[in-house]
Amino acid sequence: MAILEILTYPNKFLRQPTKKVQNIDGDIQKIIDNMAETMFAVPGLGLAAIQVGIDKNIIVYSDSQDDDKKVYNVIINPQIISSYGEIIHENEGCLSVPDLRADVKRAKQVFVEGFDRDGKPINIEAEGLLSFIFQHEMDHLNGILFIDKISPLKRELYKRRIKKLLKNEK
Repeated sequence: MAILEILTYPNKFLRQPTKKVQNIDGDIQKIIDNMAETMFAVPGLGLAAIQVGIDKNIIVYSDSQDDDKKVYNVIINPQIISSYGEIIHENEGCLSVPDLRADVKRAKQVFVEGFDRDGKPINIEAEGLLSFIFQHEMDHLNGILFIDKISPLKRELYKRRIKKLLKNEK
């Protein structure tokens, strides 16, 4: 297994929607394993394939708060079928948007359909943290970053800071 490079804002690749996985083969299994390895190394609670430069509709996630347990799940070609309630997910962050945390409106509950790593259909009703993870990662699969969901002022300040950092690196 390998730890993959995580793309960060303003990389344009992060803004493109991913493609559905047509065939779950050995290559897809290797991608899943490498994504999980990367997610735990960083560490994070979720990772979309687009964040590591892979244009596939794959999410790995762990809703375990125990750092010693490296248990993860995968959803291939996930879709949110329905969502309920709206609450503020406080202090949300993103591996692809480093050094920024903000409050984001998210649904309290989501019902998600997709496929597991063996290609079997799965249905998950999630609430709380798992609901937030799914919504955040599925946004990535559609080319949406969490900064698109924060206040315009906070977003603009972050963009300016990144622009300045990138200018200073040259």
